[in-house]
This record gives sequence, C-alpha cells and structure tokens, in this order.
Amino acid sequence: MTTHPTVSASGLTLRYGGTAALDDVSFRLHEGVTGLLGPNGAGKTTLLRVLATAVPADRGAFTVLGHDPGTVNGRREVRRRLGYLPQTPGFHADFTAFAFVDYVAILKELTDRAARHREVRRVLEAVDLSDVRGKRIKRLSGGMRQRVALAAALLGDPDLLLLDEPTVGLDPEQRMRFREVIAEAGQGRTVLLSTHQTEDVAMLCRRVIVMAHGRVRFEGTPAELTARAAGRVWSSAERDPQARAGWRTGLGAFRNVGDPPKDAELLEPTLEDGYLLVLDGEPVEVASA
Repeated sequence: MTTHPTVSASGLTLRYGGTAALDDVSFRLHEGVTGLLGPNGAGKTTLLRVLATAVPADRGAFTVLGHDPGTVNGRREVRRRLGYLPQTPGFHADFTAFAFVDYVAILKELTDRAARHREVRRVLEAVDLSDVRGKRIKRLSGGMRQRVALAAALLGDPDLLLLDEPTVGLDPEQRMRFREVIAEAGQGRTVLLSTHQTEDVAMLCRRVIVMAHGRVRFEGTPAELTARAAGRVWSSAERDPQARAGWRTGLGAFRNVGDPPKDAELLEPTLEDGYLLVLDGEPVEVASA
C-alpha cells in the first residue's frame, strides 16, 4: 500500500436546498478497494459525483494524486487519471459494446484511431466481453451492460476508479463475476466502491467507510467494523424486545443485535452486524489511514 493517500478529502459540504447531502466529510483513500456503505440518502452518490468532478462542493477541498480539482489545470489532470462508473450509466441502445466504449474513449481524448481501438479491445477483454463486443447493448444482459460500463471506466488505465452501486440488480452469478473484475481492478490502483451489499465489502475491501445523513460514521478496516458488534449479537427463541435489530433465521431462532441480556447465547458477529450498530447511532469512529 502506498504511503501517501491517493485521495485526501477535508470538510466536504454540499447542500441541496435545506438538505445537507454532504456534511463536513473528511477521509483518505489509498491503493486497493475501499467500500462505501450507507443507506439510501446517505450521500454516497453525491460524494462520488464530487470526487468525479461532476459537481463542486459548497465547502471543503480534496486532492487526487496531489492535484487540486478546484483549479482548472488540477481538474483536467484529475479527469485524465479518473475512471467513473455512475449508478445509472447512459447507454445508446443501438450502439454495440465496442462502439460505446470507443465513443467514451474519444471523449477521453484518445484521438489516435489505431491506438484507441487497441485500448478498447484491451478493456473489453479485461471484463471478459471480447466475444460479444459486436453485439448491440440492448441485446446484452444486465450483468454484461454493467461490465460494458466498467470497461469504459477502465479506459486509459486510471489511477482512481469510482464505482457507484455496480452490482445492484445482478443475479448471484453476475455478482460473483463482477467481484472478480473489481478485485482485479483494485490491484495497483485505488477503487472506491459504493454499495448497499455488506458481503461485497467483506469479500473485496481493505477498508470501509460508512455514511449516514451526509456524514462519515465510521472509517476503518472491515475487521474493525465487524469488531464493533463483538459481544453484541445473540440467539433467542423469540425476538428480544431490547434488541436494536432482530430477525428470525432460516433455522427458526432469532438473531438479535444490540445489548444482550445476561447469560445470552452469543453469536459470532458479522460485518453487517457492526454496520447495523453504526447506523443505529453508535459513537462515530474514524480510524487513521
């Protein structure tokens, strides 16, 4: 892992009317995959749009690889070294996979036709779409479309990759394939993966950031987030009314999260248990990166 952070953000604040989409957000990103967890409305998509230089923050600042996006030259340098997969990629349905990625490559200033086409073929191969590169996007599965969008984000071998809910709506096989691609993409670059899926974070990420109501509630490793629930998860025949969260498992017993009663049958915590406790108002914990 690199000594210096790829991204350093301080005090990012952005309001839409009376709502604070980002509220004094500060963090650092290093090489590898970092998960960005949070419920709907937490500010995850807004944060990725700010980092992608799609919208400016009202206050605060961030740097990417030493460049300041608040300046014209800095913003240009950041965009040249950035790959961004938005939550809802905009496709022209009649484009083939190759034509779409080639179109994005032109927008990324890859002007030499032969070199550009080599790069398009490279990224399509990286996401295992070489065999369908001539198919129209409207005839591809949802998982394949997501991989087309990821291929476009990988153009130019970016140093920073921002992925907004890339596995949403995918079936289990598609998600597993996508995880393989994301894990590979995290080798030698920085990836920020926004997701609702705690299992994606547990399987892929070196670090995790939890957001709620526009603020960072936790920053640390997945193991540290899981440890927040140590001694706080227990089994019972009925849902414990004192539990902060509880549900009946497939075996019939209830899994409870919160403050267990004396002599409770404690269970091994998961990352999701720690995440639930953070969202439920546990004290904010931001680990140094």
